[in-house]
Amino acid sequence: MIIAAIIVLALIVYLLTGGADFGGGIWYLFATGERKEAQRRALTQAIAPIWEANHVWLILVIVLLFVCFPSVFAAMMTALHIPLVIMLVGIVLRGSAFAFQSYSAGAQGLERSSARVFAIASVSSPLLLGVCVGAIATGEIRVLENGVVDTNFVSEWLSPFPFAIGALTLVLCAFLAAVYMTVEAPGEALKEDFRRRALWSALATGVCAFVAGLLAIRDAPLIWEGLTGAGWSLLFQLITGLAALLAIGALWTRRYRLARVAAGAQVALIMMGWALAQFPYLIYPDFRILESAAEPAVLRPVLIALAAGSVLLVPSFLYLYAIFKPREAPELAGDEERVNEP
Repeated sequence: MIIAAIIVLALIVYLLTGGADFGGGIWYLFATGERKEAQRRALTQAIAPIWEANHVWLILVIVLLFVCFPSVFAAMMTALHIPLVIMLVGIVLRGSAFAFQSYSAGAQGLERSSARVFAIASVSSPLLLGVCVGAIATGEIRVLENGVVDTNFVSEWLSPFPFAIGALTLVLCAFLAAVYMTVEAPGEALKEDFRRRALWSALATGVCAFVAGLLAIRDAPLIWEGLTGAGWSLLFQLITGLAALLAIGALWTRRYRLARVAAGAQVALIMMGWALAQFPYLIYPDFRILESAAEPAVLRPVLIALAAGSVLLVPSFLYLYAIFKPREAPELAGDEERVNEP
C-alpha cells in the first residue's frame, strides 16, 4: 500500500514538473504575435536546465511498477503497448530534438526541423499518457484464468473516455506551463502573454473535466462513483474547485506567485482524487493493490532503497531548482511596457 501511494506521489510530481515541460513545448508550438520568438526563447530558457532531471519521476514509476507490481506492469504493457511505445518514443525524440535545436550551431534547417519535432512530441506525449491513465479505469483490460491478458491491443484505449482524459492531461500541462511562465518570463509584456494563455487553458481544463466526467458515467463507472458517491468526494471536490478559483483569481489580479501555488495544488488534488476514486484497484477490475503486490521479501528492500534514495534525490532536486529557477526573472532589453487589461 505504501509503494502504491509513492507511485501516485511520483506521478503527481512528474505532472507538476515534467508535465509543465511538456506544456512549455505546447506553447512553443502555438507561440503567436509580435513577441513570438521572444516567447519561444523564454520557454527554452525555462525548460533547458531541468527537463532531463524531471523525467526521473516517470522512471521511478515504471521501475516501481515493474518490481513491486509485476502482474500489473505486464498487463499494462501488453494491452497498452501501442500508446505507451508511441509516448516513450515521443519523449526520446522530444529530448533529442531539444538538444539538436539548442546546439544547432547556426544550421537553420536543423534548428527548424528539431523545433518542429520538439513541439509535436510535446503535444503527443502527454496526450498519450492521459490516454493510458484513462484506459486503466475503464474495466476493458482483463486477464483470463490462465493469466493471459485478453486484448486486441486497440479497443482498451481507442475509445472516447481515454482520449477525454488524454485531452484533460494535455490542457493541464499547458495550464501549468503558462502559469509558471507568468513568474519566470522576463519582462511584463511576456508575462502578460502567458497570463492570457493561462486563463484560456484554465477554461479549457474545466471544459475537458466536464466532458470526461460525463463520459465516465458510462465508460468508467468506478471513477464516477468514487468522485460523486464516496464520503470524501464532496469535500474533496470543493477544495479542488476552490484551488482552481484561487488560481484564476490570482491570474486575473496578476498575483503570479500565488497563482503558481494554487495551480500546482489544483493539479495535485485532481490526481489525488483520481487515485482515491480508483482505490483499491491499480487496474480495474482484475488488479487490486494488495493482491497484485510482489512478495514482502521484494517490497521491504524496495522501501529501504526508496528511503535511502530520497535522502539524496530530494535535496538534489531542491538544490537544482534553487540554482536554475531564481526568484526574479531577468529583464530583456527593449521589453515592452506592462499591459494592464484583463
